[in-house]
Amino acid sequence: MLFRLSNVKKSYGGQEVLRGLTFQVNPGEKVGLVGRNGAGKTTVFRLLTGQEGADSGEVVSINGLRLGLLGQHVDFEAGESVHTAALSAFQEIHDIEAEMRALEKLMETDHSQEVLDRYADLQIKFEHADGFTYAARAEAILIGLGFARESWQDNAATLSGGQKNRLGMARLLLSNSDVLLLDEPTNHLDVDAVEWLEEFLSEIDKAYVVISHDRYFLDRTASRIIEIENGKAVDYKGNYSKYLVERELRREQQMREYENQQSMIAKTEEFIRRNLEGQKTKQAKSRRNMLERMERIDAVAAEKAGGSFGLKKVERTGNNVLTVDELSIGYGTRVLASGIHFSLLRGERLGIIGANGTGKTTLLKTILGDIRELSGEVRWGTKVDIGYYSQTLTDLQPNFEVIQELRKVAPLADSGELRSFLARFLFFGDDVFKMVGDLSGGEKGRLSLAKLIYSRKNVLVLDEPTNHLDIPAREALEDALGEYDGTIVTVSHDRFFLDKIATQILSFERNGSVLHLNGNYTEFHDWKAAHGRAGTGLKSKLEGSNGSGSESISAVGIEAGGNDRAAAEQTPGESARSRTLSKNERKRIDDRIAAIEKLIPKLEARTAEIAAEMSKPVVAADFAKLKSLADEQAAVDAELAALFEEWEKLAAMI
Repeated sequence: MLFRLSNVKKSYGGQEVLRGLTFQVNPGEKVGLVGRNGAGKTTVFRLLTGQEGADSGEVVSINGLRLGLLGQHVDFEAGESVHTAALSAFQEIHDIEAEMRALEKLMETDHSQEVLDRYADLQIKFEHADGFTYAARAEAILIGLGFARESWQDNAATLSGGQKNRLGMARLLLSNSDVLLLDEPTNHLDVDAVEWLEEFLSEIDKAYVVISHDRYFLDRTASRIIEIENGKAVDYKGNYSKYLVERELRREQQMREYENQQSMIAKTEEFIRRNLEGQKTKQAKSRRNMLERMERIDAVAAEKAGGSFGLKKVERTGNNVLTVDELSIGYGTRVLASGIHFSLLRGERLGIIGANGTGKTTLLKTILGDIRELSGEVRWGTKVDIGYYSQTLTDLQPNFEVIQELRKVAPLADSGELRSFLARFLFFGDDVFKMVGDLSGGEKGRLSLAKLIYSRKNVLVLDEPTNHLDIPAREALEDALGEYDGTIVTVSHDRFFLDKIATQILSFERNGSVLHLNGNYTEFHDWKAAHGRAGTGLKSKLEGSNGSGSESISAVGIEAGGNDRAAAEQTPGESARSRTLSKNERKRIDDRIAAIEKLIPKLEARTAEIAAEMSKPVVAADFAKLKSLADEQAAVDAELAALFEEWEKLAAMI
């Protein structure tokens, strides 16, 4: 056992959140903690880390347990760089190293056995703490989480909220914690970084507990799911998909047991009522005592309304809904992506993925006509009526009730029909009379999506529709879109959602290319894995950078402008000397320059290969392999520096 919560109860303002929560986590376990918003998941983390205390019950951990917490808000010291912030996870190693340096200076004059023994002990501790590989580990994890080398000296305190969260993740993964507590770790990560994190977590032997609304992530990282329901913990073996199946079976069994118990209670209470004052008084009192001692089975909590959404058919568009041909998008002279080509037929669903800033939302604005295309063509088909969902939720009136807001798109609809539809989006009972301005971000998102789908638009353009939605709300949205018979274009980072909705995937890659594939996200992922990740090799990086990336400059700089630059820097003396070179000397220099110019790109390609290898999760977890790669990278860098220096001298001579 690492830690255990036993019969824990916790209330806030008289509202009971945890009602006898009990579970334990053992070494090496990979746990997903799930439940509706407000179920108490983050409260569990606060109890484990001592930020709060339980009202009753026990929170017990083994002696010396080191807990590493990734919260949803991370801050750094002023003046701390990205690189030093990541390395701050190794304070223990830094302290050992500092003492070793001090002892080395002392040993210049003090050769006592005590000093030598202390130094030997520190060497062993340094090695056991992975002192020889910690810098390489830090660099591998920073690269994996999307921090390019040129950003490592940036001030960590001035990073955006999303960047701080990613840096906090890097620091946590580098820490010497026994258990990792990860609260929504995939927030602010693009798909590549999330996949890297999934691989990294699958390789480490540490235990962790992860809270996440990313069901695809839970599928790939959790081997045990703990659901918090009605303030208690329900334990399931397996990943998220297996949990869904097991939960449905458990809920069906619980419902049968609840109904049987309620039937038995009703019959017993009727027996007591009829016989308490009659001849069977003793039996009636005995049964009353039995009911008082009986442990009552909870009713199954309603997560979403069952049945069909009852969506009315939308007006049919023409067969060809949208055609995009050789499209370039961006702003002014800045091109974000080019060569975009796809077509959508009636009823098809396009899922758009990619890193932040690659052009996903710009594409939506371009096809909607909000900004002009730089080149290429966007053609909408006939009878198209477009509905747009924006993350800003600007279409909602704060002073309207929820049901009034829905009525705006269907003024003549019956109130019962509106309430029934809102229930499908988890607005139950009096929820429909809440003021829009009082809703949470997730509730506003649900309401805006309900309006859009109920409006009977025959094309839906959705920008991150699952943001701010918990898992039940995402499932409700998927059910509604599953019944919708129009055409959908959606930007989303929710891979589980895309697996259920998308029939095509458009992926904006880091190297500026755009990939298109018929199928859902998993089919795209498997295809991409089989064909290799776009842009990982030096050649593809050069082709994708349009000559503006650092790889392009370093690889072709000598060929494109090296001789001119060297000539411009010649002094008069050097210029005069170039005229005194013999023909043989000139040929030897030319041959050596040609050899260097062939060798440099090869070495630069090797540095790119080493960086890619070091960023792999399986390598980041292998300290010996990391040290070997780090040593090789240092040697290659030194050789490159020497070659550049030699080339400049030779170029100056001629």
